[in-house]
Amino acid sequence: MSSLAKAVSFDANTMWVDFLDGRKLGVPLAYFPRLLNATPTQREHYQISGGGSGLHWDEIDLEIKPEVL
Repeated sequence: MSSLAKAVSFDANTMWVDFLDGRKLGVPLAYFPRLLNATPTQREHYQISGGGSGLHWDEIDLEIKPEVL
């Protein structure tokens, strides 16, 4: 199974991570206070690094490794 992310989206309470292998995982925003407190625009300004091995938000100084989700 691949733990490489291809996209991220959000609803009111959840971050959704789409993986290259077709899985989609929802994680409560409460697990990531910086994302919880970020504006919707700040949440959407993410970068995928390392071919999907990292998710980074410059504006809120947050790095998440999809493999640990």
